[in-house]
Amino acid sequence: TFPAGGRPRRVSLQGDRVHVGRRSQSRGVTPEIDLGGPGGDPAISHVHAILLARPGGTWSLLDPGSTNGTTINGTANPIPHHVEVPLNDSDRIYVGAWTVIIIQKG
Repeated sequence: TFPAGGRPRRVSLQGDRVHVGRRSQSRGVTPEIDLGGPGGDPAISHVHAILLARPGGTWSLLDPGSTNGTTINGTANPIPHHVEVPLNDSDRIYVGAWTVIIIQKG
């Protein structure tokens, strides 16, 4: 069930790697973009995706083996696991059951 009252969040991407997933204290997983917790997306893996900084202020995306896959811009086929995919401004990354991450230059 899609949660009522969901609000967009804006996250500045900083550093060389930004992990997308859900926190797990027992596994020692603390993603920079945490999509779990109360009201969180139930189909997010602990380490669902990794955003990688590239020269020139660009980013690429890596799915390290998520259970439910990661797609870009609404394509039907998930990106292959362990394959780095370059991202463009305004690309939409779909993860989990309902989460969309939009890449925008700030």
